[in-house]
Amino acid sequence: MYFAALLARTEDGWEASDTELDDVETLSDLSDLAREASVDDDTVLVYIEQEDAWFGVVRVDGEEDPRIYVSDAAAAARSSYGEILLTDELLGRDPGDDGVADLDSLDLDGTEDGETEDGADDDEDDDVGTTAKGRIVPSGPIGDREVLADLGVSEKELLTLDSTDALSEIADVLGAAEVLEAVR
Repeated sequence: MYFAALLARTEDGWEASDTELDDVETLSDLSDLAREASVDDDTVLVYIEQEDAWFGVVRVDGEEDPRIYVSDAAAAARSSYGEILLTDELLGRDPGDDGVADLDSLDLDGTEDGETEDGADDDEDDDVGTTAKGRIVPSGPIGDREVLADLGVSEKELLTLDSTDALSEIADVLGAAEVLEAVR
């Protein structure tokens, strides 16, 4: 089950609204949705969570590029909403790079990367995920870990949040718990 909400900072505090992401296909669409909820180009936070699996926070400040944090990229990669957040830039790829190696970069010594001569595999694939488009993504947190630092949620606190109640804990620090719960 998914939950998505917008938190817009105003002079009087935070205003929350739940939002449907059915028409959102790209990060640009999501950013535009956030900017529409903004009052005087103030900060808008987009919360997206998949129950017990992952959460994401997108911060939009006026016309600046959005800042993104995803708690578990591999889990988010298995979600259509998560894939919106996992941009090439966030993953450290050149746009259009499909993650497939070209022939010049292949190791053709008879072993696979991470495999020893005796055939034992040194690497487990538990630390990566694959998107619906076949792109490989790392497991664990990815993105701007200081996305909420100036709002009271440090990098260390963000990294320790459990996906089960992370958005409520963030909203509590921001002083927006009541308005967020009202739209849940």
